[in-house]
Amino acid sequence: MRTFKCLLVLLPLLLLSVISRAQFLMDMIDTTTELGKGMFSMYKKYDALRFSGYIQPQFQYISSKGAKSFSGGDFPAAVNNRFTLRRGRLRVDYERHNDDGTPSVLFAFQFDGTERGVFIRDFYGRFFEHKWDVLSISGGMFARPFGYEVNLASADRESPERGRMSQLLMRTERDLGAMISFEPRRKDHPLRFLKIDAGLFNGQGLSGPSDFDSHKDLIARIALKPVALNASGWKLSGGISTLYGGMQQFTKYIYRSGNGPNGHEGFMVDSAVTNEGKIAPRHYYGADVQLRIPNKKGFTELRAEYLRGTQTATAASSETPGTIPVDAIGNHAPLYIRKFDGAYIYFLQHLGSPEHQIALKYDWYDPNLALSGHQIGQANTNTTEADIRFDTFGAGYLYYVNEHLKITLWYDLVRNESTDLQGYTTDVKDNVFTCRLQYRF
Repeated sequence: MRTFKCLLVLLPLLLLSVISRAQFLMDMIDTTTELGKGMFSMYKKYDALRFSGYIQPQFQYISSKGAKSFSGGDFPAAVNNRFTLRRGRLRVDYERHNDDGTPSVLFAFQFDGTERGVFIRDFYGRFFEHKWDVLSISGGMFARPFGYEVNLASADRESPERGRMSQLLMRTERDLGAMISFEPRRKDHPLRFLKIDAGLFNGQGLSGPSDFDSHKDLIARIALKPVALNASGWKLSGGISTLYGGMQQFTKYIYRSGNGPNGHEGFMVDSAVTNEGKIAPRHYYGADVQLRIPNKKGFTELRAEYLRGTQTATAASSETPGTIPVDAIGNHAPLYIRKFDGAYIYFLQHLGSPEHQIALKYDWYDPNLALSGHQIGQANTNTTEADIRFDTFGAGYLYYVNEHLKITLWYDLVRNESTDLQGYTTDVKDNVFTCRLQYRF
């Protein structure tokens, strides 16, 4: 009897609690109440906020323990297989629009977290003008406007990594700078198929903690957006790019290709005192093209890009220096100026459905066009492994399980030219197999 009386007392209290809670939840969406108006205002403010990201856990096997690799980094001395988290990206975008729906301002930042630490990837703002609706200005840390592969997101790229050339010349793809862009936003604009970017950047990108000289890189790209070629839906796009920059010479010792004292082609040193303080060149010129052919289910696509130019780096590497080069005892290291070229070609084909795709890729990078083969490594030529040409043949199968999950099986066959350099007299065993999962939201 006492239990029954207690229930009679508690039941109205519980009912009142439920009604009160329901009223609160209703207030959140009832815009006629003060609370509802506040929640709706907050929703409108933060509806412009977008979160996205992905992670790429993977397993890799390489032909020999301790091999150097551009497929996610060198392998430790006693390792020929490994599990790694290649990328773990979190990106936040905040975009405001005008009343007519056109963009007004964009702010974005992106971080990359793996077992190796957490690093910044993007941190920039962009302002859109509205008098002509064709211009925008960007400032901060963002991708260099050069080429196609450098700007293709890692989450969307079919091959696990960018080519050796892209990784060496533009490590991490991003840099600090400012850029102006021409891209018509009105559908009836006569140049709506065109996009032009031009900017000034520090030069060292994310490979160094800060700028180490006052010289800036001018980077520009003119791109043709996909245009239909026929009634079947074939689409062609492409672009041309240039980087005109350099780095200050903190040393008087500058090496350039020439005739060595033994009659062999090699590097000759220029040690004029006036070399210090001058700007050593970094000049790149590139062109790219993409052709997409729709199938009944999926598409066939061809991509190609070619780069050529002059690169200033060090004896041991043709990678763009991130800090002032120094030797083992802290003195300013000599600079090496090389003529280079490189390219890549993709063939992509869906296998009867958008979920299954095969990809073939060939890329090469020749860091020193003046030398080749057994000229490299000969006595008194001052050559190193940084002068060796590499060709990579890649093939893979991609399974797009759904919009959030992608599985990639990829094999890279890597070939270096035979030289007289110790360790590179024959092809190095550095072929790599990669099995990767990509989770995306």
